[in-house]
Amino acid sequence: MPVFTRFRQSPTPAEEPYEPGGSGETGEAGTTDGTGRPQEPGEPAGPDDVEPDDPGEATGPGRAGKPAEPLGPETAPQTKPYEGVVPTRLAHWRAWHTRRPLAALVVRRTTTALAAVVVLGALLLPNTFVALEPNRFARIPAEAVIAAVLLLCLPRVPRLVAAAVFGTALGALTVLNLLDMGFTEYLGRGFNLVLDWGLLDDAQSYLADSMGGAAAAWAAVGAAALVVLLPALMALAAVRLGELLAAHRDRAARGALMAATVWMTCAALGVQTFGVPVATRSASGAVQAQAHRVVDTLRDEAAFADEAKADRFGATPGEQLVPDLRGKDMVFTFIESYGRSAIEDPVMAPGVDRTLDASTAALAKAGFGARSGWLTSATYGGSSWLGHSTFLSGLWVDNQQRYRTVTAGDHLTLTKAFEKTGDWDTAGFMPGVQKAWPESKWYGLDKVYDAFEMGYRGPKFSWSTMPDQYALEAFQRLEHGRKRDRPLMAEVILTSSHQPWAPIPEMVGWDEVGDGSVYDGIEASGVKASDVIADSARSKEEYGKSIQYSVTSLTQWLERYGTDDTVLVFLGDHQPLARVSGDGASRDVPVSIVAKDPKVLDAIDDWNWTEGLKPARDAPVWKMSSFRDRFLTAYGSTPHPTKG
Repeated sequence: MPVFTRFRQSPTPAEEPYEPGGSGETGEAGTTDGTGRPQEPGEPAGPDDVEPDDPGEATGPGRAGKPAEPLGPETAPQTKPYEGVVPTRLAHWRAWHTRRPLAALVVRRTTTALAAVVVLGALLLPNTFVALEPNRFARIPAEAVIAAVLLLCLPRVPRLVAAAVFGTALGALTVLNLLDMGFTEYLGRGFNLVLDWGLLDDAQSYLADSMGGAAAAWAAVGAAALVVLLPALMALAAVRLGELLAAHRDRAARGALMAATVWMTCAALGVQTFGVPVATRSASGAVQAQAHRVVDTLRDEAAFADEAKADRFGATPGEQLVPDLRGKDMVFTFIESYGRSAIEDPVMAPGVDRTLDASTAALAKAGFGARSGWLTSATYGGSSWLGHSTFLSGLWVDNQQRYRTVTAGDHLTLTKAFEKTGDWDTAGFMPGVQKAWPESKWYGLDKVYDAFEMGYRGPKFSWSTMPDQYALEAFQRLEHGRKRDRPLMAEVILTSSHQPWAPIPEMVGWDEVGDGSVYDGIEASGVKASDVIADSARSKEEYGKSIQYSVTSLTQWLERYGTDDTVLVFLGDHQPLARVSGDGASRDVPVSIVAKDPKVLDAIDDWNWTEGLKPARDAPVWKMSSFRDRFLTAYGSTPHPTKG
């Protein structure tokens, strides 16, 4: 029987038997590295050929450890052709390595480089779009240095586990950073792990209304894939880098020591490149910020529940609430996204200011006076219901948990104060409501007209279910214009200025509004949302036009249908998103009170508001939550506090 040694001649690829787990050749030129891939002289071991962590680990030819002994007859493997079995993918991969050694080397090194880019990019990724600049990625992350040292100290199995956990956690943090970017862009705040999951469904609904159902579905699929694949990809990248470090332990240790020294020196001296510090710990800072946000949310829940129980007018009898407004038809109107930027931004202001000036003059001609000021909204860019509830409750409702808490209680709202008197009929016109809305009871609304109860038969205008002019005409037809025994208190929400501000309705003759069919051609010929939604300059222009349309609709309605006893209070619920209002914009919104009866405006003389519909730049600015108590006090309400 012939004697087999490790220097036996290999069969040709066509004849090569299948030997699972077969050993590789030496690392000499023209031989292989244990994977069937030719290895060049001096080439380091590949990612799979990791240096053993102790002498007891399995070794073979081409690895550190005990040299292989020649195989004797009694130990020689019985090599037989592996007939009738399809080679595994691993066998194909090794065969490809054998046939294409240079290509395999390029693939291996490229994959390693991509793994390093992915991990370092994730460690340095900011959580806002405004900070997403190249200089942010020219830094040294402390987390990378610490992770490298840790992985170098661990045996193989714990090292694999630690790398996989680190990569998965880094992938999850990247997802949270991306959510922070989106929420900061649209809502002016970061993503809240406790409260904001429900808003993702609202975001998909917004996309469906703005861009179509197919776009929303693909966006949802893409988001789900990102959430699943990103942590998995990051885990694989971290494992690959960990094995590479272990394969070159000495050089990796020296590199980690040098990186740590450079990081500490740069941190101590405050060294910067391109305007940002070289030494950073942004990833751990992001984790810390998310943890603080969660803790603060949980603490705030209990504190706000007690705050909501305290109410300056909570025990006031109905006959002592707003006695100076008896007999008046009260209309509280919110204009979607009507913010300070509409009046002061150089792009939007010229058109909006002309509309406000013209409307002020038209109302004055009809006998109406107006006073205007500023309120700081509890929300920004979206979540309009937080602005509505803050304004009407007198509480600072700036997140979903606070909204759920206050609407589940009996805190007195401004609208409910009118119901409590027993002297007003109350109604709500909510064209944006398309599902059950149990909060109507908390608001004190006897009747609510949602998107399906106003008789509209025309087209939707992107997110908005109907034009503001139609909603106001329906309000006039269904409630304000009816003969009644008691005056009316109504809350009206106008939605035509909701993003993406395309297409925008046009004013038609009030007698032509009908069932809304007149808007078919207007919607079809309007600007498409896809042409506006990602263009900041175009968004500003269309946003300004939408505010002009909403203000014109409302003031023309008042001019046409208002009476001596009509009192209109209207305001914006929040500023538009940062793409329109600008980074760092305030949360201020305009608020106006309009009436024919001079006594109504005389009652707020001490507020020092500006005459007309356009508040002056230096007009008073109040928190939106302060309006309820100021209004109730101005019109004769007597405080009877309840304690929390």
